[in-house]
Amino acid sequence: MTMQTTRRQALTLGGGLLAAPLAGHAQAAPEKCLRYAFLVAETGFDPAQLSDLYSRIITSHIFDAPYKYDHLARPFKVKPNTAEALPEVSADHRTWTLRLRPGIYFADDPAFGGRKRELVAEDYVYSLKRIFDPALKSPLYSAYLQEGILGLQALRDEALKGKKPFDYDRPVEGVRALDRYTLQFRLRDPRPRFIYSLAAGDTYGAVAREVVERYGDDIMAHPVGTGPFMLERWRRSSFIRLVRNPGFRELYYDAEPNADDAEGQALLARFKGRRLPMLDAVEISIIEEGQPRWLSFLNRQFDLLFLLPEEYADVAVPNGRLAPNLAKQGLKLHRVLASDRTLVYFNMEDPIVGGYAPEKVALRRAIALGTDLEREIRGPRRNQAIPAQSVVSPMTWGYDADYRNPMSEYDPARAQALLDLYGYRDRDGDGWREMPDGSPLVLEYASQPDSRSRPYEELWKRDMDKLGLRLRVRSAQWPENLKAARAGQLMIWQLGFSSSTPDAQLGLELLYGPAAGGQNLGRFRLARFDQLYEKMLGLPDGPERLAALREIQRLTTAYMPHKYRVHRIVNDLSHPWVHGYRRPIFTQQFWQYLDLDPARQIKT
Repeated sequence: MTMQTTRRQALTLGGGLLAAPLAGHAQAAPEKCLRYAFLVAETGFDPAQLSDLYSRIITSHIFDAPYKYDHLARPFKVKPNTAEALPEVSADHRTWTLRLRPGIYFADDPAFGGRKRELVAEDYVYSLKRIFDPALKSPLYSAYLQEGILGLQALRDEALKGKKPFDYDRPVEGVRALDRYTLQFRLRDPRPRFIYSLAAGDTYGAVAREVVERYGDDIMAHPVGTGPFMLERWRRSSFIRLVRNPGFRELYYDAEPNADDAEGQALLARFKGRRLPMLDAVEISIIEEGQPRWLSFLNRQFDLLFLLPEEYADVAVPNGRLAPNLAKQGLKLHRVLASDRTLVYFNMEDPIVGGYAPEKVALRRAIALGTDLEREIRGPRRNQAIPAQSVVSPMTWGYDADYRNPMSEYDPARAQALLDLYGYRDRDGDGWREMPDGSPLVLEYASQPDSRSRPYEELWKRDMDKLGLRLRVRSAQWPENLKAARAGQLMIWQLGFSSSTPDAQLGLELLYGPAAGGQNLGRFRLARFDQLYEKMLGLPDGPERLAALREIQRLTTAYMPHKYRVHRIVNDLSHPWVHGYRRPIFTQQFWQYLDLDPARQIKT
């Protein structure tokens, strides 16, 4: 859907809401279709091959994990989803056993030959094996490798060594279907928080083998799951339409909000007992520019503004409150401090900014000290953020609002002194510093060709100019930048990472050596960091684990593989005919909990 789409066209994209009924026939109930926009294009819909947020929003509504997060509980509560109950866990946290609910079915698809296909334990075995298949190059591989699931890495090594297809039929000790509905995991080491991996619906949703084998290399375009929605239409990087899965199991609205959570209690009182999903369809347009997304929402072409463009924060939420003119229209503001962090990563294999020698560390530290973060928050972010001190996000275990990173200060004089001390000087008098050996020093900053990115490019240029560091912007669409980043071809890139579990561990994976080329896009490798990371995996939450986390924070400050920037304050807006919206924290699921009034939607 483009900005030129008329109101009538926007409403008929999903199947003709405004078509006149035939004479003598009762008019069908209007479709409850939620419409909103992504600001970044999706990459596809195969859970094993995804790491980007927007694709995972889609897959989390198509595929089911065994567990889920309570929609209203804050900060979090893990509950059964396709499992009957919470898992049975051995005393040493090495064996996890769960039983699936019988009678859950995949959405109909030609891959099943016309039969109803029940979800069984073997589907989760197969889905996990796919993450370890080297042919898929799954960005999730390192996250599940760290869990120490017995036998999977050996299966992967065998495929790599023999240069042959991954053997999906070979049983492994670490993930087994004990019977049709019973699934068991056996882990090499204690993993007290393994349930978070079992609740990751956007990454560990059940995939049917028949579907993968039918569609092969085109599997990214053919997601078939057991979740509440199914893909109906997809125009790549433009438009996505999903509809209610007609075979979705009986599931009713229920939740456990905190007793003092007035909003959560009101939502529970309103919707408790309603069958899910309440929507018939969801339509998503891809609109990267902030102005057309904002205007489309104001013109009622969209029902939800998922992430208010920062440049309109002063207009829409002055001083953090909904503007009076918008409140008079019945719009609702949904404002939270996100469990995320934005950062700039340095490619540690790059010959200019990478490496662990003192002069390389000094260059990265100088860049960090020369970054005017408060100007970024006041300027393009319109005060919709707070400074980030480390990779640990708000609302995750180990976050300390009082923690201060000494390299988070803006101190250009100290940055200049560091550069001078380590030999980064202007030798030819052109105003730009050279490398210590006299070779050219050009920083290459990856960005996207959109208006949202330009203010950040300008800030970077301004800050680096002050230091005498020449900056060149490398511009490409976000999916192309992600592909280049995974291949180690970007020098510097700014990214945002949202927490998908309540634990800091997953965020630390961004720096874990074995995750290089996957989640660790900067390819940071430090033996002491990896030791601490692996130690934390097996420790229960407590003082010893927290001490390891604090040492990790000191190491990242010392080596500066990332410059941490902000934790964002997220503002979402909804029209008055949208009911039940609440931004999730550690999951991407929210569509099935929404309702809307299509009569009001159509009349406006």
